[in-house]
Amino acid sequence: MEAMYTATATIQGGRSGTVETSDGALKLELSMPKAMGGQGGSGTNPEELFAAGYGACFASALEHVAEQDGIQLEQAIVKHHVSIGKDPADGGFELAVAIDAQIPGVERGTAQQLLHKAHDFCPYSKATRGNIEVKLNLIEG
Repeated sequence: MEAMYTATATIQGGRSGTVETSDGALKLELSMPKAMGGQGGSGTNPEELFAAGYGACFASALEHVAEQDGIQLEQAIVKHHVSIGKDPADGGFELAVAIDAQIPGVERGTAQQLLHKAHDFCPYSKATRGNIEVKLNLIEG
């Protein structure tokens, strides 16, 4: 692959530390969620960051495939749910993603096709394919 762009983030302190991008556009505190045995707090966590990144990329992919099909999307909403849990195979952790998409103004069958095309096109979906469970849900709205 010939890189068009490379993002660089520096993390100190792991899940209870900080993250900052090389361009300074993102500088955040990290907090371990109470549900995972942490203190909680006002910081974000890797799962929220992954949900945001994957979600933004997927929403763009959805717009792209709709445009290729000559469909104008009006206020499509994509919501990514990233879960972390115990991996029964090795006692470590694993991720799962559920993608909820509202695609108003588009017939349900066509919207379902767009959702799957976006999943085939999105680089985050390609990276996760076969590695983690990803569920696609078309939400009425």
